[in-house]
Amino acid sequence: MAALPLDRIDAVLFDLDGTLIDSAPDLGAAADKMRTDRGLPSLPADRYRPMAGAGARGMLGVAFDMPPEHPDYATLREEFFVNYENCMTQRTYAFDGVERLVDQLVARRLPWGVVTNKSARFTEPLTRGMPLFRTAATVISGDTTPHAKPHPAPLLEAARRLGLAPGRCVYVGDDERDIVAGHAAGMFTIAAAYGYLGNGGHMQAWGAHAVIDSPLQLLQLLAKA
Repeated sequence: MAALPLDRIDAVLFDLDGTLIDSAPDLGAAADKMRTDRGLPSLPADRYRPMAGAGARGMLGVAFDMPPEHPDYATLREEFFVNYENCMTQRTYAFDGVERLVDQLVARRLPWGVVTNKSARFTEPLTRGMPLFRTAATVISGDTTPHAKPHPAPLLEAARRLGLAPGRCVYVGDDERDIVAGHAAGMFTIAAAYGYLGNGGHMQAWGAHAVIDSPLQLLQLLAKA
């Protein structure tokens, strides 16, 4: 595994769901409650998991095979949002190794932050409620800027808030849109193969600068040659 050019990296940015935290159990539970409330059978958690990174769109797609164009989508999306607000920290946890990774970044004086498509309605209470995020230098939500990923605007805003050129940042994510956004922002990109991966096809085709199979492998990439 080749090391990234440490002398050119001043900060590490992460996607949230599927990269730093495993929120799939709570997201799936929020959608599955909608099914059982309607007398439909519960679906196994592993049906929801791959699409957890797509939020309401992914969860409603699994639960009801409902696309965003459906006339009832907006109503069911709000129901899902309320369910999720009521359970968002019950089963959500940091992936194994993430806390140690963050501790090491802080020890190396490398600022780190979050750039997620999750709206501030959920990102803010979630990150306030988990000790992991106390050292985050910035948290960018899906509605912080006018555009969400794969548009580069959220990543560029994170770099701006850190006072850094985008090219001095690394972005780590588990979805193809993360890598697309990172490239468009001029950042180094790392694909998190341990995450949800969505429906992005073959991860190797995403064009990330590197792929990691666990959070702690990032430390190897950041090691001095």
